[in-house]
Amino acid sequence: MPHPCAAIALLGLVSIGCAPVQTARPSRLGINLAGPADWNTELPFTDVFRLSREWISQRRGAGWGQGPKLDRDANGWVRRLEPDCFAETPMCTIEAGRYPAGEYVCLYDGKGRIEFSNVKREVSRAPGRIVFEPEPTRGGFFLRLTETDPADPVRNIRVLLPGYEAKYRQEPFTPWFLKRWKGFATLRFMDWMLTNGSQAREWSDRPALAYCNTTEKGVPAETMVDLCNRLKANPWFCIPHLATDDYVRRFAELVKKTLDPSLTVYVELSNEVWNGGFKQHHDYGREGVRLGLGDAAKPWEASHRYFARRSAEVWRIWQDVFGGTERLVRVLGAQAANPWWAEQDLAYQDTYKQCDALAIAPYISFSVGPSGRPSAAEVSAWSADQVMDHMEKITLPECEKWMKDCRAVADKYKVRLICYEAGQHAVGVGGGENNEALTRTFIAANRSERMGRLYSRYLEAWRDTGGGDLCCIFSSVGSWSKWGSWGLLEYYDDDTPKYRAVLEWLRNGG
Repeated sequence: MPHPCAAIALLGLVSIGCAPVQTARPSRLGINLAGPADWNTELPFTDVFRLSREWISQRRGAGWGQGPKLDRDANGWVRRLEPDCFAETPMCTIEAGRYPAGEYVCLYDGKGRIEFSNVKREVSRAPGRIVFEPEPTRGGFFLRLTETDPADPVRNIRVLLPGYEAKYRQEPFTPWFLKRWKGFATLRFMDWMLTNGSQAREWSDRPALAYCNTTEKGVPAETMVDLCNRLKANPWFCIPHLATDDYVRRFAELVKKTLDPSLTVYVELSNEVWNGGFKQHHDYGREGVRLGLGDAAKPWEASHRYFARRSAEVWRIWQDVFGGTERLVRVLGAQAANPWWAEQDLAYQDTYKQCDALAIAPYISFSVGPSGRPSAAEVSAWSADQVMDHMEKITLPECEKWMKDCRAVADKYKVRLICYEAGQHAVGVGGGENNEALTRTFIAANRSERMGRLYSRYLEAWRDTGGGDLCCIFSSVGSWSKWGSWGLLEYYDDDTPKYRAVLEWLRNGG
């Protein structure tokens, strides 16, 4: 999916006129984890069914996905199938065969029949247990539910990576995933929580551990807490923008009860509510207008004001549950390229008095469209070195100015300045993403040694200009395409100069 956070023109900021309250210190690094999807190339779970897609209803002889609406229980399992119908879901839809080969074990409860398509072979079959061997070079495979007993339907399906049948309960996370992010200070769960456009309101809407997958509702809070406890990393939660007070309170209570008490919790309301490309911005605009916080002719202003008000309400609930703010960092998200709005949000109804940190995403932004300067056609003829020249000479200095201006706002209101997202932002936009030559050039630049050196310079700029507080890189692992090269790595077994640069920064005190 495209990353919508393209840079927007920087607005002027009046002089702050007060001494900064932050001092430079070694950067502390965090990471944004890639979202759950059947095409997820990070492979964080030993049970790959956790990343399976929503069930697809099929009718034999009809077109793709033309089956009737499925009868599913509260946890998403199919309770019954109509005659000549089946349900299926794809898994490990990863190009180039970049997922582990070997014998997978499928376990399930109930009575029915499961089949696998696009696999090398079925090794053995018994009630509740199937062993099969996929063929990664063919891409992903399908699990197909062809029969299920309505009195005892097939449920609790697990598809386990080779070697994990006996230990998947004790080891729900893959060893490469745990090793890769060990030592990072914070894990931001924005994508794991499917934050953007979330429809979750009531606590009953949350992703429960028993739900059939993580791709429809997100990763359960229990799983996120478990990961943080294992890695001794602080969680950064993005609370759904429609969540009721009861939802917020129960979430906070679960975290307080189960999270390692030595860890700190970053609490942010939604993600990029300032961004008109997201549903949460428009929902808050309508609510803000309804509450009289802004004029209907300027819904964006009402959106900002309601966001500030609701953020304070959410923080107060967490503070009440935790009995204070000692273990909390109350985060207000803002646009790096527009510090004027950051100041408005902090000042509105004295939001800054309840806020601990202003969070920005100061990307090294190079968003290229068909009619921009330079245009997609022009940049598509560049070499990777020319792309890096532009990013080093033009976009990095622009990014440093954003850091400086936003730090001035944070200093004025005596809050920390942190990064909710960070890194390169070389991507085609507005149709530029459809230029295949441009995509190839940007991917080549992301693979280059110079990109690694750019990340080192970037982190130094954050330390020296931005104040050096927490910096959460976007993102962990994800395939590179016309929608961007966001992952530090493309695949779970990958290696890149920009990933090595981030690790080196971490080893040297970051």
